[in-house]
Amino acid sequence: MDVTEFEELIDRLGEDLSLWPDDRRVPAEELLARSSDAQALLDEARVLRQALAAPPVRAPVGLADRIVAAAAQTKSDTAEPRTEGETAGS
Repeated sequence: MDVTEFEELIDRLGEDLSLWPDDRRVPAEELLARSSDAQALLDEARVLRQALAAPPVRAPVGLADRIVAAAAQTKSDTAEPRTEGETAGS
């Protein structure tokens, strides 16, 4: 087994080698014993799995309202000043 095949198997079978069929797991373990590239791939897959399993990050309460208010304030601050006698739409 080479690193490319190992990477494809991680993509298909997951990063938990104990769940792999013996005919794929044994060569993968042998590759891991001698290849730092294979070890790095397995570590990356485990980190990714942990990140995906983490609870979602939630925005603080009221954040959307504060953003909308700040955008409205910015819009009104940058509006061109009207001259006397000028009406909206003229």
